[in-house]
Amino acid sequence: MERSTHSTGWSCLPPPPEPAAPGRGVCTMSTSWRDKQQPSLINFTAAFLAANSYRLNFLPISPDFIFNNGGLSVAFVFETNWDCQNEGVVFSRVNTLKRQLKHLYVIVVVPTKEQNESFNKSYHRYGMELGRPTFVPVTDSEMGFEKIVKIAHALGVCKQQDIISTMKNEREQAVQCMDSFLRVLTSIPGIDNHDANAVQVPFCVLILLNCCK
Repeated sequence: MERSTHSTGWSCLPPPPEPAAPGRGVCTMSTSWRDKQQPSLINFTAAFLAANSYRLNFLPISPDFIFNNGGLSVAFVFETNWDCQNEGVVFSRVNTLKRQLKHLYVIVVVPTKEQNESFNKSYHRYGMELGRPTFVPVTDSEMGFEKIVKIAHALGVCKQQDIISTMKNEREQAVQCMDSFLRVLTSIPGIDNHDANAVQVPFCVLILLNCCK
């Protein structure tokens, strides 16, 4: 992934997007999110997307960003200014969106130790379930947007190459193999489940190593 450098020569709004080339992703930015940000950040996002062959659209969407890449749609909430006074609104919105969207990530900019601690306390206070959705704390907005693009790109590649299905199939095969191994071990006189599980540990490692080849 290329990192674009900010230039003061960019206008506040990027030029009209060119027609999408084959395999190019599309990023849709919320107009309400855009209107709340500094022009320098909007310029950076436009430059970074262009450098990584993404076409940029602006629409009044509920999440802050939706990426379409490799046949997969991924949505993002991008909090560029963590404010503990506004935490209730943030988590309420996230809870609403996670019920509507299958793939949702939340990027939170916490540049100071105090903000990071405030975010961590709020995360647990509002009872967020780990990974539902995934929260990604970062120290600045530009880093946060780079994370967004990399996550969307990685998920798109996985979708295109069907990597997730392959991993699920390999895991299922490994589990079935280990279950059979356990049945064989426990059929030996004098070997109980505890003994079989103790023997199974190095066997599991071997299976995982073979799956990763």
